Amino acid sequence: MATCNCAYGCPCQFNALPTQGNCTASVAMRIDEGHYGKVKLDGLCWAGVFAWPGPIHEGRGQVQPVVDEKAGPEQREALLAILSGQDSVPGATYFQVFASMVEKVHEPLFKPITFTADVAKATGHFKVEGVVDSKAEPIRNPMTGAVHRATITLPKGFEYSTAEYASSTTRTQGKIALDWAGRHAHLAMIHITGQGVVH
Repeated sequence: MATCNCAYGCPCQFNALPTQGNCTASVAMRIDEGHYGKVKLDGLCWAGVFAWPGPIHEGRGQVQPVVDEKAGPEQREALLAILSGQDSVPGATYFQVFASMVEKVHEPLFKPITFTADVAKATGHFKVEGVVDSKAEPIRNPMTGAVHRATITLPKGFEYSTAEYASSTTRTQGKIALDWAGRHAHLAMIHITGQGVVH
Protein backbone atom coordinates (compact mmCIF):
# COMPACT_ATOMS: atom_id res chain seq x y z
CA MET A 1 0.00 0.00 0.00
CA ALA A 2 1.35 3.39 -1.02
CA THR A 3 -0.02 6.88 -0.41
CA CYS A 4 1.26 10.16 -1.79
CA ASN A 5 0.44 13.85 -1.86
CA CYS A 6 -0.61 13.83 -5.53
CA ALA A 7 -4.12 13.89 -6.95
CA TYR A 8 -5.81 10.54 -7.53
CA GLY A 9 -3.92 8.57 -10.13
CA CYS A 10 -0.43 9.84 -9.24
CA PRO A 11 1.18 11.37 -12.36
CA CYS A 12 4.39 9.39 -11.71
CA GLN A 13 2.58 6.29 -12.93
CA PHE A 14 2.20 7.99 -16.32
CA ASN A 15 5.69 9.53 -16.61
CA ALA A 16 4.34 12.97 -15.70
CA LEU A 17 5.39 15.49 -13.06
CA PRO A 18 3.86 15.43 -9.55
CA THR A 19 0.61 17.34 -9.00
CA GLN A 20 2.09 19.91 -6.61
CA GLY A 21 5.66 19.89 -7.90
CA ASN A 22 7.06 17.83 -5.04
CA CYS A 23 6.64 14.25 -3.89
CA THR A 24 5.90 13.06 -0.37
CA ALA A 25 4.73 9.55 0.38
CA SER A 26 4.15 6.85 2.93
CA VAL A 27 4.48 3.21 1.97
CA ALA A 28 4.11 -0.12 3.75
CA MET A 29 4.17 -3.77 2.77
CA ARG A 30 3.31 -7.07 4.38
CA ILE A 31 5.43 -9.94 3.10
CA ASP A 32 3.12 -12.94 2.84
CA GLU A 33 5.94 -15.14 1.57
CA GLY A 34 9.49 -14.07 0.91
CA HIS A 35 13.18 -14.48 1.58
CA TYR A 36 16.54 -12.77 1.26
CA GLY A 37 19.04 -15.47 0.49
CA LYS A 38 18.34 -18.11 3.14
CA VAL A 39 16.65 -15.65 5.52
CA LYS A 40 12.88 -16.16 5.58
CA LEU A 41 10.75 -13.02 5.79
CA ASP A 42 7.25 -14.50 5.84
CA GLY A 43 4.72 -12.42 7.79
CA LEU A 44 6.97 -9.41 8.39
CA CYS A 45 6.15 -5.80 7.51
CA TRP A 46 8.13 -2.71 6.67
CA ALA A 47 7.13 0.91 6.25
CA GLY A 48 8.71 4.10 4.98
CA VAL A 49 8.01 7.82 5.01
CA PHE A 50 9.51 9.72 2.07
CA ALA A 51 9.90 13.34 0.98
CA TRP A 52 11.47 14.92 -2.10
CA PRO A 53 11.56 18.71 -2.62
CA GLY A 54 10.72 18.24 -6.32
CA PRO A 55 10.02 15.30 -8.63
CA ILE A 56 11.63 12.06 -7.46
CA HIS A 57 14.02 11.89 -10.42
CA GLU A 58 15.66 15.17 -9.32
CA GLY A 59 16.79 13.51 -6.08
CA ARG A 60 17.65 15.24 -2.78
CA GLY A 61 15.05 13.13 -0.95
CA GLN A 62 14.88 11.80 2.57
CA VAL A 63 13.41 8.64 4.04
CA GLN A 64 12.47 7.30 7.45
CA PRO A 65 12.64 3.49 7.24
CA VAL A 66 10.73 1.35 9.73
CA VAL A 67 11.25 -2.39 10.13
CA ASP A 68 8.88 -4.73 11.91
CA GLU A 69 9.85 -5.08 15.56
CA LYS A 70 9.13 -8.83 15.26
CA ALA A 71 12.07 -9.29 12.89
CA GLY A 72 15.13 -11.02 14.31
CA PRO A 73 18.65 -9.63 13.78
CA GLU A 74 19.23 -11.41 10.45
CA GLN A 75 15.76 -10.47 9.22
CA ARG A 76 16.33 -6.83 10.14
CA GLU A 77 19.56 -6.79 8.18
CA ALA A 78 17.86 -8.50 5.25
CA LEU A 79 14.95 -6.05 5.14
CA LEU A 80 17.27 -3.04 5.35
CA ALA A 81 19.39 -4.49 2.54
CA ILE A 82 16.28 -4.93 0.37
CA LEU A 83 14.98 -1.44 1.16
CA SER A 84 18.36 0.08 0.27
CA GLY A 85 18.17 -1.52 -3.17
CA GLN A 86 21.74 -2.73 -2.87
CA ASP A 87 20.99 -6.10 -4.48
CA SER A 88 18.64 -4.80 -7.17
CA VAL A 89 19.55 -4.39 -10.81
CA PRO A 90 19.84 -0.60 -11.35
CA GLY A 91 16.43 0.80 -12.28
CA ALA A 92 14.69 -2.56 -11.86
CA THR A 93 12.97 -2.07 -8.49
CA TYR A 94 11.43 0.87 -6.68
CA PHE A 95 13.73 0.01 -3.78
CA GLN A 96 16.79 0.77 -5.91
CA VAL A 97 15.23 3.74 -7.71
CA PHE A 98 13.99 5.46 -4.56
CA ALA A 99 17.20 4.72 -2.62
CA SER A 100 19.30 6.24 -5.42
CA MET A 101 17.21 9.43 -5.25
CA VAL A 102 17.58 9.84 -1.46
CA GLU A 103 20.39 11.79 0.16
CA LYS A 104 19.25 11.51 3.79
CA VAL A 105 18.36 8.17 5.38
CA HIS A 106 17.15 8.69 8.93
CA GLU A 107 18.15 6.10 11.51
CA PRO A 108 16.00 2.99 10.93
CA LEU A 109 13.31 2.39 13.53
CA PHE A 110 12.31 -1.05 14.77
CA LYS A 111 8.71 -0.81 15.89
CA PRO A 112 5.40 -2.69 15.77
CA ILE A 113 3.66 -2.11 12.43
CA THR A 114 -0.11 -2.48 12.14
CA PHE A 115 -1.02 -3.40 8.55
CA THR A 116 -4.28 -4.40 6.90
CA ALA A 117 -5.21 -4.27 3.22
CA ASP A 118 -7.98 -5.49 0.96
CA VAL A 119 -6.89 -4.76 -2.60
CA ALA A 120 -10.23 -5.70 -4.17
CA LYS A 121 -12.11 -3.30 -1.87
CA ALA A 122 -9.48 -0.51 -2.15
CA THR A 123 -9.18 -0.32 1.63
CA GLY A 124 -6.14 -0.43 3.84
CA HIS A 125 -4.48 0.94 6.93
CA PHE A 126 -0.97 0.94 8.27
CA LYS A 127 0.28 2.55 11.43
CA VAL A 128 3.52 2.90 13.33
CA GLU A 129 2.89 4.61 16.66
CA GLY A 130 4.56 8.01 16.79
CA VAL A 131 5.67 7.80 13.14
CA VAL A 132 2.92 7.34 10.54
CA ASP A 133 -0.80 6.63 10.24
CA SER A 134 -2.08 6.06 6.69
CA LYS A 135 -5.50 4.94 5.52
CA ALA A 136 -6.90 4.07 2.11
CA GLU A 137 -10.55 3.98 1.15
CA PRO A 138 -12.40 3.91 -2.16
CA ILE A 139 -12.49 7.05 -4.27
CA ARG A 140 -16.04 8.39 -4.28
CA ASN A 141 -18.08 10.35 -6.77
CA PRO A 142 -18.16 13.90 -5.32
CA MET A 143 -21.80 14.40 -6.34
CA THR A 144 -23.38 11.08 -5.39
CA GLY A 145 -20.92 9.55 -2.94
CA ALA A 146 -20.92 6.32 -4.97
CA VAL A 147 -17.72 4.29 -5.03
CA HIS A 148 -15.59 5.06 -8.09
CA ARG A 149 -13.39 2.07 -9.01
CA ALA A 150 -10.09 2.55 -10.84
CA THR A 151 -7.81 -0.39 -11.54
CA ILE A 152 -4.58 0.34 -13.41
CA THR A 153 -2.42 -2.16 -15.27
CA LEU A 154 1.20 -1.35 -16.10
CA PRO A 155 2.60 -4.24 -18.18
CA LYS A 156 6.18 -3.14 -17.50
CA GLY A 157 5.63 -1.26 -14.24
CA PHE A 158 8.53 -1.31 -11.78
CA GLU A 159 6.20 -0.88 -8.78
CA TYR A 160 3.44 -3.35 -9.70
CA SER A 161 1.62 -5.03 -12.58
CA THR A 162 -1.91 -4.13 -11.49
CA ALA A 163 -3.09 -1.88 -8.68
CA GLU A 164 -6.37 -0.69 -7.25
CA TYR A 165 -6.42 3.10 -6.89
CA ALA A 166 -7.88 4.69 -3.79
CA SER A 167 -8.12 7.82 -1.66
CA SER A 168 -5.65 8.31 1.16
CA THR A 169 -5.40 10.08 4.48
CA THR A 170 -1.88 10.30 5.90
CA ARG A 171 -0.46 11.92 9.02
CA THR A 172 3.04 11.57 10.39
CA GLN A 173 5.13 12.53 13.37
CA GLY A 174 8.89 12.58 13.71
CA LYS A 175 11.56 13.41 11.15
CA ILE A 176 9.30 13.89 8.10
CA ALA A 177 6.03 15.82 8.40
CA LEU A 178 3.10 14.73 6.19
CA ASP A 179 -0.56 15.66 6.60
CA TRP A 180 -3.29 15.23 3.97
CA ALA A 181 -6.66 13.74 3.14
CA GLY A 182 -8.28 12.95 -0.20
CA ARG A 183 -5.04 12.25 -2.04
CA HIS A 184 -3.69 9.33 -4.04
CA ALA A 185 -3.27 5.76 -2.80
CA HIS A 186 -2.74 2.46 -4.51
CA LEU A 187 -2.89 -1.10 -3.27
CA ALA A 188 -1.35 -4.10 -5.00
CA MET A 189 -0.17 -7.65 -4.55
CA ILE A 190 3.29 -8.02 -6.04
CA HIS A 191 5.90 -10.67 -6.72
CA ILE A 192 9.28 -8.95 -6.82
CA THR A 193 12.93 -9.99 -7.02
CA GLY A 194 16.18 -8.09 -7.40
CA GLN A 195 15.51 -8.13 -11.14
CA GLY A 196 12.18 -6.36 -10.71
CA VAL A 197 8.47 -7.14 -10.61
CA VAL A 198 7.56 -10.58 -11.94
CA HIS A 199 4.79 -9.78 -14.43
